[in-house]
Amino acid sequence: MNPDDLNIRCPRLGSNVGFGYCRKDGDGQSPCFKVFDCWWETFDVVVYFKERLSDEEFASLSQSRPKPKMLTLLELIEQARRNAAVNDKEN
Repeated sequence: MNPDDLNIRCPRLGSNVGFGYCRKDGDGQSPCFKVFDCWWETFDVVVYFKERLSDEEFASLSQSRPKPKMLTLLELIEQARRNAAVNDKEN
């Protein structure tokens, strides 16, 4: 069984995603902080990551927490402002 072939409903996105997306969290670099919560019933996701990550990377993943919602909102607002400024310069 290849875990990347598996799909579940993502509680963060509200749609179906493959394990490959969660493994890279859309940023292409690090697993989603909820990967253990979402996939534990489907396969042994802990063993999967223990076999593929260093001890430090695994510890970091298992202790990761989401950013506070307020911080996320502020980052999204700032990103929208930057995008608007770029669009204004292009027009």
